[in-house]
Amino acid sequence: MIRRVLGRSGIEVPAVAIGTWAIGGTWWGGTDQADSIAAVRAALDAGIGFIDTAPIYGFGRSEEIVGRAIAGRDRSSLVVATKCGLDWEGTDGPFFFEIDGRRVHRNLRPARIRREVEDSLRRLGVDSIDLIQTHWQDPTTPIAESMGELVRLRDEGKVAAIGVSNATTAQMNEYLSVGPLASNQAKYSMLDRGIEAADLPFCRDRDIAVLAYSPLALGLLTGTVTADRVFGAGDQRRGHRRFTPENIAAVNALLVRFDALRRAHGLTMTQLAIAWTISRPGVTTALVGVRTPEQAREMAGGGVVLAPADLAAMDAMIAEAGV
Repeated sequence: MIRRVLGRSGIEVPAVAIGTWAIGGTWWGGTDQADSIAAVRAALDAGIGFIDTAPIYGFGRSEEIVGRAIAGRDRSSLVVATKCGLDWEGTDGPFFFEIDGRRVHRNLRPARIRREVEDSLRRLGVDSIDLIQTHWQDPTTPIAESMGELVRLRDEGKVAAIGVSNATTAQMNEYLSVGPLASNQAKYSMLDRGIEAADLPFCRDRDIAVLAYSPLALGLLTGTVTADRVFGAGDQRRGHRRFTPENIAAVNALLVRFDALRRAHGLTMTQLAIAWTISRPGVTTALVGVRTPEQAREMAGGGVVLAPADLAAMDAMIAEAGV
């Protein structure tokens, strides 16, 4: 597995990491705890020693599952990242969304950040969080106040490095005016390339790691989603514009065009999509969701870098497909 450094933090991470949004269950039609623990452990055994989670994933459930999965593991070979800033318990900060009867607010006030970090430490069963990230930015709290509290938590040894998620370049500049940023987590895949215009160059120029989430586009780039697929209640893909039969068929037609390249590298479609992501200039790590041990072992095989000629050929096919 390729390994890279998380910005200027000195923390070394694999180019493929475990994403745990799905195992929280919310937005994904529920979760099986035993399967989820087995999936995380299978990924760890396959050399993927980097886990990204968040309190909002299942309202603490994802962090608790991760805590059980890593219990007894050697922490020196394991990087644990989580987030803060989405509050389902109070009403401070702007309302963001409602799910499962809970109203969620964006809240990056210092007291809330500290509360979330303490709760995450308890759920994860760790003494320190390797990477804490602001999940979504709170426009009602000055960034200097939020970052100031994160720096204090770092100085206290409760977190090792600080990152952001879903932040603009202007917001990242404000964070940088207070303290160092190790990473920026953003949506990125061959179907979601919005960060290429500004965010990727910004982070490359400032040595900020980029953690790409949803590199498989909610599973659409695995090649296993068929046009007649029916998504169950509670699954965010049900009714999603990207998961209409017509769009699924169009994306699958594109994936078929990758077959020769995929076979030449001995990769599955899932692995090729991961490899495409981590081969992009400026991308440090792809965060890949897993729900079963089989998926975990497959994702580990995607940690390869494609040649520039391969990327150019794939990009030409993507542009022609227009998906």
